[in-house]
Amino acid sequence: AARAVTQLYDGALRPVGMRITQFTILQVLDRVGTITQGGLGDVLAMDSTTLSRTLKLLERDGMIVSVPGEDRRERYLQLTRKGTKELQRALPLWQGVQGRLQKSLGSSGWAQLVKVLDRTAAAASRL
Repeated sequence: AARAVTQLYDGALRPVGMRITQFTILQVLDRVGTITQGGLGDVLAMDSTTLSRTLKLLERDGMIVSVPGEDRRERYLQLTRKGTKELQRALPLWQGVQGRLQKSLGSSGWAQLVKVLDRTAAAASRL
């Protein structure tokens, strides 16, 4: 089921050359401003290998930068102007999928999905 949902979003974002994992990272950085890689991994509940690989691609493409923190060992991630622009290009495509899923599930089905996902994330973070 998760694979089908991922494929749906990846397919929608393909015209802007982005995958849903990249979009999600850009979205979080747009909201929080700067965050450490560890903090981002916690927010996204994403494994460190996938996160590192995706961050390298985003940095290579100029959509994010890594800046040093007060402690030289700590690095903070932030969105670049290009990253903001690419996020804005991708947002309508993502919103289209969201709207189609909401319509397909109906308002009560969508509310149930959100509730189950929230409970699942909470349970996973406790483990």
